[in-house]
This record gives sequence, structure tokens and C-alpha cells, in this order.
Amino acid sequence: MEGTTTLLVVAAVIAAALLVAALVLLVRLVRARRTLRRAGLPTGSRWVFWGAVLYLVLPTDLLPDPVYLDDIGVLLLALRSMRARTLPPDGAGS
Repeated sequence: MEGTTTLLVVAAVIAAALLVAALVLLVRLVRARRTLRRAGLPTGSRWVFWGAVLYLVLPTDLLPDPVYLDDIGVLLLALRSMRARTLPPDGAGS
């Protein structure tokens, strides 16, 4: 009985930490898009941004919602995609 309670508490803490990580990445994604728009740089396809936001919010996931690893992965890919479209290729400025 005590072991089950401990396991549930540990699982809840891990789920909460993953949720916080996903929300932090969502905030970073929104800030990156806003910064790029203010600078006049193209922010890439709108579907990348909105698709990542919708994937985080919608209940349909590749993994069950207490495990936010897939949401974190989608947000990281969206951030990477947006930054890749705005940064010049290596060596272009040299």
C-alpha cells in the first residue's frame, strides 16, 4: 500500500515536471515567433507554429497526456524549424 502511494506521488511529480517543461517551451515558441515578426523576419509556415500549439492543447496524442514527451518533441521541432528558416546557412556571412 505504501509502495503504491510512493509510486503514484513520483509519477505525479514527473508528470508535473514534464507539463511545466512543455509550457515553458510553448512560451518560448510564442516569444520566438513574436520576436521574429517584430524584426520583420519571416516566421516560416504558419502551420508549423499553429500545429505545434494545437498538438499541445488537443487531447489526441501519440502518448497519453500524463506523459508530455511527445508534446515537448513537437514544440522543440517547431522552434527548430522556425529558427532554421530565419538563420542564414553556415558560412554565408563569412
